[in-house]
Amino acid sequence: MVPIVEQPWLTVASALSLVAVLAIGLWSGGRTRTAKDFFVAGRSVGLWVIAMATMTAAFSGFVFLGGPGLTYRIGVASLFIVVPVGFTSGLLCWVLAKRLRLLAEVEEVFTIPDALHSRFKSQLTTALGSVAILAGTIGYLGAQLLALGILIEAILGTRHFFGEQSLLVAMSVGLGTLLFYSVIGGMVAGVYTDLVQGAVMLVGSLLVFGQTLNVGGGIRGMTGSILASDGMASFFAPFGRVSFSVALGFFFVFGVGVLGQPQMIHKFLMLKRVEQLRWLPLVLGGSQVICLLIWVGIGLAVPALVAEGRLAPLDNPDGATLQFLLEFVPDALAGVVIAAALAAIMSTADSFLNIGAAVLVRDLPRVFGRPVHRQLAAARMATVFLALVAAWLALAYGDLIALLGTFAFGTLAAALAPTLAVGMSWSRVTPAAASASIATGLIVNLGLEILPRVAALPEAMARVVSGFAIPSAVALAASFAALSLVTWLGRDRAEELPEAVRQIVES
Repeated sequence: MVPIVEQPWLTVASALSLVAVLAIGLWSGGRTRTAKDFFVAGRSVGLWVIAMATMTAAFSGFVFLGGPGLTYRIGVASLFIVVPVGFTSGLLCWVLAKRLRLLAEVEEVFTIPDALHSRFKSQLTTALGSVAILAGTIGYLGAQLLALGILIEAILGTRHFFGEQSLLVAMSVGLGTLLFYSVIGGMVAGVYTDLVQGAVMLVGSLLVFGQTLNVGGGIRGMTGSILASDGMASFFAPFGRVSFSVALGFFFVFGVGVLGQPQMIHKFLMLKRVEQLRWLPLVLGGSQVICLLIWVGIGLAVPALVAEGRLAPLDNPDGATLQFLLEFVPDALAGVVIAAALAAIMSTADSFLNIGAAVLVRDLPRVFGRPVHRQLAAARMATVFLALVAAWLALAYGDLIALLGTFAFGTLAAALAPTLAVGMSWSRVTPAAASASIATGLIVNLGLEILPRVAALPEAMARVVSGFAIPSAVALAASFAALSLVTWLGRDRAEELPEAVRQIVES
């Protein structure tokens, strides 16, 4: 694969993207004067900005690089992850968005742990929610940094110079740029970069999808090539190359678990007016569907091209998107898409850095009665720390972008979705039930994810543990069960909520 730096159009587009990101970071730095600016962009953001920011927070590197790579590896089973997009935007807005935004009007709510504290008035619930967000945030950051490293590795051609250390060098370059951008601009930088790059992602997805149809001979041509290949017979099996339980687990986690994703629901706290939520499901859902065309198009085109012998089999499935863009897409279009993906990854990483920094300098210190007084300065230092930890995780995890992203998404889903979805809508849910649900989801998911990777675990036991559908599906079901059981056991001990909060919960 020819380094992007040797291809003029791609080089110019990538360079302009980085310059634009840095310029937005500098501009937003002048608008980031308080912790409120850093964490919720001053709560002055409009509908289109929020819609684009929410879409790119959910997608970016996960969809552009991870999705097609996962499809190449497991076949059409990967689509069980994206099918829920048909209803998740409405679910987010109807179940959570209005209540969270109204809650922010009656109490000081800058973060999801703030919202948990306002609803449950429990230090334990707030602490557990903060820890869950921190764990999921580091995992998601790792996925973004891994995607960023792979992109920069392709742009600079670092493998030619650094060999096995190439990815580490590329991630270091990306990390340095990201930290400059994030430390200065905070959430203001993130959401306004999202607006610009989200629009470019939509246009790029449509054009690249058209190119996949042109190169592959349409849907019929691509599916025919794959089916005619002896080595790809399982690609179009009902559940691809995974079991029924894994495919169902993907659908369950990505359908219901969206209600526990702070990188998305945190955006609702930035809205200028509650009334703007009326149109958000349409704008958000429509943009997500368009963006997913690149997942489906390249996910089918690359296996078809490999089956036809027009593309060599991939050593690393995460390279599917870049391989297709560099070999089968006009340079100008490929440059635009790569530049958009590069900026979107950085703005998404910025969102996670801000959420994680808020946990470290705002949420956990308040739980322990030791509030940080200079939150803006502390948040910037916490941003650097989180980025370094996430970079280490990305290198140590040793798997695909999409699988690291699935682990992070599942961690947040299992720990937070039941408490936020049910607890914010039903006043009978007690603090004890919320705490039990968060703790159960977090412990079960991390346990099932980590145990098979422990070298000391007996091989037979590792096979049993890894035989669960996907860890997050089991953990999410266990979390819902814990919430229901403890709520039922404490049905006569439901605590009285402040009147303003009770009206929001029961609205």
